[in-house]
Amino acid sequence: MPFNPSPLLGRIAFVTGSSRGIGRAIAIELGHWGADVVVHAQKNLDLAEATAAEIRRMGRRAMAVLADVRLKAELEAAADRVKAEMGPVDLLVNNAGTRQDGPFILMGDEKWEEVMNVNLRGTVYATKAFVRGMMARKWGRIVNIVSPTGIIGMAGQTNYGASKGAIIALTKSLAREMAPFGVLVNAVNPGFIHTELTADVSPEAKRDLLANTILKREGEPEEVASVVAFLCSDWASYMSGQIVNVDGGLCP
Repeated sequence: MPFNPSPLLGRIAFVTGSSRGIGRAIAIELGHWGADVVVHAQKNLDLAEATAAEIRRMGRRAMAVLADVRLKAELEAAADRVKAEMGPVDLLVNNAGTRQDGPFILMGDEKWEEVMNVNLRGTVYATKAFVRGMMARKWGRIVNIVSPTGIIGMAGQTNYGASKGAIIALTKSLAREMAPFGVLVNAVNPGFIHTELTADVSPEAKRDLLANTILKREGEPEEVASVVAFLCSDWASYMSGQIVNVDGGLCP
């Protein structure tokens, strides 16, 4: 395929949980690749607007929206607003997530349900809000952000691992359903990435985790974002149902 300096030019992207961390890096990277981007946040519109402003400075269109990913109606309303103000969404990145760690035997229902509702239910609701439009246009990209915990497991993260493992299964099955409609569905599996979400990990736990990687270091959000942008482009047109590890060599 000939080189295209703006491979996502004319595409509209919606990135859940993109006001900070990996999601923010993904939103900005998609802007660099030429996409117009909807920056989503659960609560903090100012943070989302700051990310959107950075994308606008590239000459791309961007808007900030609030929606609780646990609530189907709020995501559907956000989808309607985006379509009216920017156009139909071509690229969906399901990045929004949360952790509520603890031993399984001591974990209350509240922690379990919160992680499942945000991570799994949020991914399902966001996908349902946008995938019909992609099917109708016979083109689309969905990229789900998963975790090594959903592949190799992690003590103290049974709820998080269960939610991410379910998203991996969702990715593989949905890819088969969407293939006839030209919609490709993949997942990116970041390892230990330097973000706010990992700031509370103890130095000992961090040392043990990094010892099991090939590269022996933390990753940066931008290293994940570039892989997501690639999967959203036509350069990845023969990839679907794949789980792409960006984890420094942690997962087999």
